[in-house]
Amino acid sequence: MRMCLPAVLWLSLGLACGGALAQEAPEAREAGARAAQYEGEAAPGVVPDMAEREVGKGLASWYGKGFHGRHTASGERFDMHALTAAHPTLPFGTLVRVRSLEDGRTVDVRINDRGPWIKRRVIDLSRAAADALGLIDLGTGTRRVVLSVLSAGDKKDRPPPSR
Repeated sequence: MRMCLPAVLWLSLGLACGGALAQEAPEAREAGARAAQYEGEAAPGVVPDMAEREVGKGLASWYGKGFHGRHTASGERFDMHALTAAHPTLPFGTLVRVRSLEDGRTVDVRINDRGPWIKRRVIDLSRAAADALGLIDLGTGTRRVVLSVLSAGDKKDRPPPSR
């Protein structure tokens, strides 16, 4: 009897693992991935980027139209259409990955403002960043997230020189 090579590999893998390979239902895989994300672990089959450094967990909120065009704490004008955010302590210019603990969506933002000043909130996102995470459609305007630093910003919290 002639077997094709992939079948032989699957059969040997199944025997090496101690029995027949079981196929997990898609719903079970998704539920397992969601549960792992709530625990702050990577979803099955996902290798976390080792260059990232987790700096916080909590609620993300957003701000937009009422602040559009006004000066931020860094001195630049707030653009609700840019991927920016406010954080209470990270240096301006720091690039941060914001990952939703609810559905795994991510968005990378640059810190250019200070805030939020409400308990349990760890970051205030621009409208564009909030839209990328699905906050706009929620109605509550907040979502549980994990923050990871991708690259450090300028250590000095001073506005950019005026031109």
